[in-house]
Formats: sequence, structure tokens, C-alpha cells
Amino acid sequence: MSPRTKALLIDITRCIGCGACSEACKTVNELPPEVEPRLTADTWTVVLDRGNERFVRDLCRHCVTPSCVSVCPVGALVKRDDGPVVYNKDICLGCRYCMIGCPFRIPKFEWHSATPRIRKCILCAPRLQQGLPTACSEACPTEATVFGDRDTLVAVASARLAADPDSYYPHIYGLTEAGGTSVLFLSPVRFEDLDFDTTVASFPLPDLTWRLLLHVPNVVLLGAGFLGASYWLYRRREEVAAAEGPDESRSREPGTGGEDG
Repeated sequence: MSPRTKALLIDITRCIGCGACSEACKTVNELPPEVEPRLTADTWTVVLDRGNERFVRDLCRHCVTPSCVSVCPVGALVKRDDGPVVYNKDICLGCRYCMIGCPFRIPKFEWHSATPRIRKCILCAPRLQQGLPTACSEACPTEATVFGDRDTLVAVASARLAADPDSYYPHIYGLTEAGGTSVLFLSPVRFEDLDFDTTVASFPLPDLTWRLLLHVPNVVLLGAGFLGASYWLYRRREEVAAAEGPDESRSREPGTGGEDG
């Protein structure tokens, strides 16, 4: 990870649920203006009401070592050195492996489109290239969402925890989850109480995939595929024969005369 990797720090104690971040995201990314109540192909960040005047943003976490990138067979998803996980629609196969591989269930598919794409927050990558902050952080009226270098934001979050331990649950969500993310959270209560997934592994998930694959020789994979295909063909032939009945099956055998001629 580059020491200049950009990130967001979202302090739930400061969020008032105004939705300015969602509206700014819609504007800068030229998305349909309606802010839907959950993440969709047209809504890349939402503010969720968790009760007791606590509001939680949901958006792509831009993992330091993203699972979506590792499972994409054509490299349509790329992790940039400055933080964003970006998407290239021109080479995407539409396999949707990224949707399965993401531990936070973020990527969405344009089911309604004749030329569907994967859609999600891109951490305002074009703005970052211009030296600008993300639109959501710029629009936040209470600085509940702050933009900056990831290392700096980790230090800021740690300082808030140390300075006011009574106001915060003692953990920075995203510091280690899935090996670390570029979207960090502070909360006044346990994260599981706000429906965060606290069962996510603390190491990069692609590491687990590659460790497993190293123990599986290619010949085993090829052999398993061949045997599986052969068994399917055998079972299919038996099912067809059973469906046709014994008379029709015999009529197809050589030397039985076939159809009357």
C-alpha cells in the first residue's frame, strides 16, 4: 500500500443523517437523482438510519487488497495506488464474480440494461487525479466524513479514541477487516449493534484463496473437470433413455431396423 493512499474516515458520532453525501455522489457521477434506500446500480452510497439518532453510511470499502480485483478473470477491476478500486466496462465479461467475492456485498449489476455494467463507488477517482477530495466529504456539513491520506486518518481516529474514550467504541472498523480498507469507521457503540459484519476476516481474503490453490496441482483440477463432465454425460444418456422408454431405445440401436421404410 502506498503511504499516500487516500481514504475516508466516517465518524458515526458526528453524522446527522442529512444525506448530503448521497446527493453529492449522485451529482458528481451523473447518476439518476433519486436516492434509493439501499445500494443499487444507480445509488452508490446511502445513509442508513439505525435508530437512536445513529446514522451509518454504506459504500464501497475500497479494500487495501480487494477480493473483487483478485476474482475478476479479465482485470476489469483494478486497485489504484492512490486508493480507489476502479472498473473498466470495456473488458468486463459480466461474470459477476466480483459480487460473490466481495465480503461487504457492495458491487451491483445493471440488470435493467441491455449492456449491463458493474456499478459501485469509485472513491471519486477522477477528482483525486485533479487533487480534489471526494464529493461526499466535501459536501458533509458536520465533517462526519473526512478525506485524506489513510495513514493520517488512522492517526486521527486513534487520537479521537484516546481523547474521548467515553464517546467511542474502542475500535476502528476497516483498520484490519479484510486486511484493511480505505473507508474507516468510528462508532459510539459496538459495530455489530449497527449491523456491521464483524465476522469478516482480519487478513486479506485473496491470500486465503491463493494459499489454497497452491496445494491443488493443475492436473487435479483438469482431471476433476474431465471426470465431472463424463459423469454428467453418462447420467444424461441414462435419463434420456428412461424418458423415451424401452421400445424407442431399442429402435435407435444398430440392426434393429429403426423406423418402417
